[in-house]
Amino acid sequence: MDAAAAQDSSGTPPPDGAALSRRRKAAVVVQLLLASGRTLPLDRLPEGAQLALTRELADLKLVDRATVASVAGEFTSAVEQVGLPSPGGIEGALAALDGQISGEAAGRLKREIADGTVTDPWEQVRALEVGVLQEIMTTECTEIAAVLLSKLPVARAAELLASLPGEIARRTAVAVSRTGAVTPEAVRRIGAALAEDYALIEEAAFPVPPDERVGAILNSSPAETRDGVLEGLAATDPDFAEQVQRTIFTFPDIPARVPAVDLPKVLRLIETEVLVTALAGAGVLGDGGIAAADFILNNMSKRMAEQLREAMGERAKVKPAEGDAAMAAVIAAIRDAADRGEITMSEPEEAEEAA
Repeated sequence: MDAAAAQDSSGTPPPDGAALSRRRKAAVVVQLLLASGRTLPLDRLPEGAQLALTRELADLKLVDRATVASVAGEFTSAVEQVGLPSPGGIEGALAALDGQISGEAAGRLKREIADGTVTDPWEQVRALEVGVLQEIMTTECTEIAAVLLSKLPVARAAELLASLPGEIARRTAVAVSRTGAVTPEAVRRIGAALAEDYALIEEAAFPVPPDERVGAILNSSPAETRDGVLEGLAATDPDFAEQVQRTIFTFPDIPARVPAVDLPKVLRLIETEVLVTALAGAGVLGDGGIAAADFILNNMSKRMAEQLREAMGERAKVKPAEGDAAMAAVIAAIRDAADRGEITMSEPEEAEEAA
């Protein structure tokens, strides 16, 4: 459409790009991009800017081609002056640098977000798992729970409310009626406090708990070392010693914790020579070691068991260090199979109950 065709009823041609206000120019650019099928992240703008832009678009009349070209040219020129695009605020920067900066630095930035100095902390609260939200609803005061419920999407709020005990759900629903007088600043402060208490979990230096770390080390240690360390722990910290003891899985534990039907899946992964050494050397562990060796031999094919017994009889006396290493290899193969989901091991408590 040319300028003549774009004249209004008064016969006055529309102004060129230089005569338009900044808001009207923005509306022209947005309309031009929308008309070309672009999706614009306008929700990132402040609410006031979104309202003003929408009103400008609603008021936008036909614009002649020369004005469109002038505004588009000005916009293009401004864009070309930008060397690099913004990552989209602190959250965008954190996402871009994920794994590139230390956990301490990331945690500090997240605390700034929770303080409300950077962005809306409710985004973090809304992203919490249902279990954490349930904890908030049942441990915080009813007024806080009502604000949280009001800040959740309707479907998520309904799911959360249905998961709560009846009395808490009723009290919270009633308290929602009193949230009308809560100021935006108070809501922001509540969101910041909840984000700091429940959403900001500092990255642990050691992802595995202490008892499991010590237990894993002792699992791979010689029996003499393992028994000595456990004895020392029991003398200095009995509670921690008990926790460690529960994480340890040794050769004599095999009958109680490895289902007989799963045993052949593991034995296929162990070299025959290693298995023979482990079975022949299990006697040094006393009755528990002998019982574990018999359990293994009794839960394989008869032919294979006979071959292993024959090899054990022909083998020279097993040195303690060789036996320990072979039994540790068997234990490692069982744990690896369990970690891959190929077998299911009983927990120590289950094994104790079965015994």
